[in-house]
Amino acid sequence: MSGDAVDRLAASLRDRLLADADATAPPAERIAALVEREAALLDAPTRAELLRRVTERALGLGPLQPLLEDPEVDEVMVSGLRPVWVERAGRLEVTDVAFASEAQLRDVIERVLAPLGRRVDEASPLVDARLPDGSRVNVVIPPLAVDGPALTIRRFRARGLGAGDLVERGTVGRPLLDFLAAAVRARCNLLVCGGTGSGKTTTLNALSEFIGASERVVTIEDAAELRLRQPHVVRLEARPPGLDGRGEVTIRSLVRNALRMRPDRIVVGEVRGPEALDMLGALSCGHDGSLSTIHAGSAVEALRRLETLALMAGVGLPHAAIREQVADAVHLVVCQSRSSDGGRAVTEVAEVVRVAGGAGVRTLYALRDGRPTWRAALSERLGARIAAGSEAAA
Repeated sequence: MSGDAVDRLAASLRDRLLADADATAPPAERIAALVEREAALLDAPTRAELLRRVTERALGLGPLQPLLEDPEVDEVMVSGLRPVWVERAGRLEVTDVAFASEAQLRDVIERVLAPLGRRVDEASPLVDARLPDGSRVNVVIPPLAVDGPALTIRRFRARGLGAGDLVERGTVGRPLLDFLAAAVRARCNLLVCGGTGSGKTTTLNALSEFIGASERVVTIEDAAELRLRQPHVVRLEARPPGLDGRGEVTIRSLVRNALRMRPDRIVVGEVRGPEALDMLGALSCGHDGSLSTIHAGSAVEALRRLETLALMAGVGLPHAAIREQVADAVHLVVCQSRSSDGGRAVTEVAEVVRVAGGAGVRTLYALRDGRPTWRAALSERLGARIAAGSEAAA
């Protein structure tokens, strides 16, 4: 039998399996019995392949299952019936995997979302969710997705990269890591910026290693990805609205609530909305040592985006007041990017300074043509803060 014929037969047997009233036997046994009964005339290799495909359709994620079992795959990207793309070692590559029909793809999407209590349909064609293992899932279906349903799965690694791993991979040099570690210990407020897939969250998680073990840390995320190693960590995760449109809990609500939880530090996985104003307020009123990420291509862009997001809160504060808060709240901006070969690297570290009209930056470190350069000394204020933090740690 051809591959397409085996796939059609697997789809038919999977439908019959779901319609079978005898659900008492274990699923694997039911699948094996069904294949032996309905495909007894096929040769052994074909039956084995048929068994595998029926099992994937009934219990796994169909054609995606082998990709998700590959430890080298970091992200899986499906766009309709075209070949599936994956990310390995930071680089995108096309695979020979593809869905035979849109119905098969929809079936996999439903199988992913059903255990999460989520659904996607024409009324709600966008879904962003987290799998039980921590992997992030995004689904877009027609009419928004023109070429068929789009499914993106970002794999979660149970053991995130540590600070030492970043040095080994060339993301950050040892002298720069020592400086950032001292800044974290000194309770400086750090903002990590970069584009999608640049490794912002990985770097944030690595820098969190330098938070003291005796500190109470509250993490706030849209989808829980951070894995802090301190013994006293409270993890909060936003909740989207339910099927009835109610029950939403936003990042902004969680930031406000975190202030009532006696945190030593607040770690916001990503600032992307009006919660920026509440975070600035928290950082300006004594909650030093906080960490967060933001989408931006440079330190200057990161501060401007932070101002813009804070203005989205709609409380009527003048822009000048927001700029003053940014200048008071953020001490350092760490910029990261992904190169064409898939490598990630910290390309800029800038100190936030007060200038006429608000906040400005002084570039302390820059990576140019692969060569690290320390471009300026710390200001007296930040230098004294880090020195005091280093003495206290010692």
